[in-house]
Amino acid sequence: MGSVIAAVQTVHRNRTAQRSWLAVVLLAIFALIIVGGATRLTDSGLSITEWKPIHGVIPPLSEAEWQEELELYRQIPQYQLINKGMSLDEFKTIYWWEWAHRVLARGVGVLFGVPFLFFLATGRIEKRLRWPLFGLLVLGGLQGALGWWMVASGLVDRVDVSQYRLAAHLTLACVIFAAIVWVMRGLAPHSADPVPSPGLKRGAGVLTVLVLVQIYLGGLVAGLNAGLASSTWPLMNGALVPSGLLELMPAWRNLFENELTVQFVHRIGGYLIFVVALWHMAASIQHGAGSTHCRRAIILFALVTIQALIGIVTILTQVPVGWALAHQGWAVIVLGFAVAHWRGFYGAYPLQTAVEVRT
Repeated sequence: MGSVIAAVQTVHRNRTAQRSWLAVVLLAIFALIIVGGATRLTDSGLSITEWKPIHGVIPPLSEAEWQEELELYRQIPQYQLINKGMSLDEFKTIYWWEWAHRVLARGVGVLFGVPFLFFLATGRIEKRLRWPLFGLLVLGGLQGALGWWMVASGLVDRVDVSQYRLAAHLTLACVIFAAIVWVMRGLAPHSADPVPSPGLKRGAGVLTVLVLVQIYLGGLVAGLNAGLASSTWPLMNGALVPSGLLELMPAWRNLFENELTVQFVHRIGGYLIFVVALWHMAASIQHGAGSTHCRRAIILFALVTIQALIGIVTILTQVPVGWALAHQGWAVIVLGFAVAHWRGFYGAYPLQTAVEVRT
């Protein structure tokens, strides 16, 4: 019996250490998403025109190296059509944003990869989590490649990156963030409160998916600068349903390439999430008042409400950098809490301990 207790204590220690590790990774990913948003909002993402996964960690160290980087930037359409005549000091400003974004991305890879290999090599990772965590490591590498694919879209025929690729890049980052939250919550102790209703579990899952889709739509808004298509609320250009939503042909292109339509759909997505979160909270109070699940549903609705208010202010103030970053950052917070809330209906991972029965 003593060996079983010792084994359980070891599992708990390992889980605590791994939760701490994953929490640090989450904070780093959150910072990465914020810096990525600032890079987009300051039009800095194309300032570094080459992908140097290793050498790129070192920024220009001399005047000659800075001039070389500026000369490379002068070859792309963004400089020639928008920033022609940009001084070296002005170039340095946008360069540092993109450099910080890339270096932070590499840092996240190290923060995740090195401890993962350590925990794996020392047998501290439970069998059920080895492949999922390895999959997250692979997704991290894919995210880096996707980031360069995004940048490459703006180096030849465009003055900015493709909104399709930007939205995919942002969404994959949030998928990784959400997956880490899911694993981290599974490693944490859970309350003993029973699930009040299977419908509440499904509702939590639906909310999580809706938030992730809304983040994708937000990526399209950012990629198209569609936040400036209408700066009024609740009406858009004087109407609940503005004219000009279906100007492009074929019609599906409007969902991805028409600035006004993209903002309209993003607004509708926000309204939908608000209504679903309100319904989920009300149902939780009805079926599980006083439970941990109910308290989390109330908090989730509060987070969604705050996000809606931030979004409205961002629109009304014509998308200033500070409010836009607050809107993006709070969206990630809402996603993280939605995932944690959903995961709470499943409880912690069962302990994997061997029990020897002697007769």
